[in-house]
Amino acid sequence: MINTTQNNAQKVHNFYAGPSILFPQTVEESINAIQNFAGTGLSILEISHRSKEFVEVMEKARQIVKDLLNVPEGYHILYLGGGASTQFMMTAYNLLEKKAAYLETGKWAANAIKEAKVFGEVVLAASSADKNYNYIPKEINIPTDADYFHYTSNNTIYGTQIRHELSSPVPMICDMSSDIMSHRVDVSKFALIYAGAQKNMGPAGATVVIVREDVLGKVSRKIPTIMNYATHIKKDSMFNTPPVFPVFAILKNLEYVKQVGGVDEMQRRAKERADLLYAEIDRNPLFRAFVPAHEDRSQMNVSFFMQDESLNEKFLNACKEAKIMGIKGYRDLGGFRASLYNALPLESVKALVNVMQTFN
Repeated sequence: MINTTQNNAQKVHNFYAGPSILFPQTVEESINAIQNFAGTGLSILEISHRSKEFVEVMEKARQIVKDLLNVPEGYHILYLGGGASTQFMMTAYNLLEKKAAYLETGKWAANAIKEAKVFGEVVLAASSADKNYNYIPKEINIPTDADYFHYTSNNTIYGTQIRHELSSPVPMICDMSSDIMSHRVDVSKFALIYAGAQKNMGPAGATVVIVREDVLGKVSRKIPTIMNYATHIKKDSMFNTPPVFPVFAILKNLEYVKQVGGVDEMQRRAKERADLLYAEIDRNPLFRAFVPAHEDRSQMNVSFFMQDESLNEKFLNACKEAKIMGIKGYRDLGGFRASLYNALPLESVKALVNVMQTFN
């Protein structure tokens, strides 16, 4: 057993937005699997995805998502490559016949809209682009003749989040890439959920899709085999070689989530971390939050600025001295961003708050 992981995790505070922090147990078990997977004498990096040992991993990885999110009957769990950006296209390819409604709350939502326009008409149900995406629109107008309604639950760049399910008169799709498993979700309200794993579930390289079977097969266009959700349902995510190592690491990450109390415990921790950091930002005259409305603020990604931006570099250096990494804001927004994903310990947030309190 390798014992260095926990010590390293204590030394460095990882606020990167993705790829991002994993539970120490996940890293440790992944290292062991790289050396000798399931007693085979082979590495997880070189094992056949058709081997009974990995087939068991895939089965468990699908089941644990069902268990943690209480996924009802009639839904399928898929593990696909390509990231959420591929899902921007794939969802529209499979579900958009004539018209779809989209909520525009950030760059990734805008990218999803761009891809959907290739396949049909896109109606904006609402947008927060007028204020550089620093709020969640309160009036959302979804046409009843739309094929579906799509929204992004958490916006990693700008730091807004929808922590409750929206209502829709048409099938609802959600990109939950950066907040899946961090709060309770009623899956039955959605036709399809997708999430790139590298922010809150596991390492980069896999995307989880939760799709209700009865929404498929309704478009008239011919869908290329590998772009068709039905293909991957039929083949249990094994139509082509799946992202073997990321799926293994996701399983180990989610096993730990289940072990410590599941999504409810992750929700409690998320609130604790976010409340601590936002309280310091609001209290400290040196800083200001990018998102003014408290109800719109993300518990996963906190974007903030210094009142005097000439001090940015000095603050970054202070963070570096405290071994705080990944705090620099997204290039299109600037400032700072602290990503508070499931695996981030409260101690790391306390370390950041301490730097903010002692900075001068």
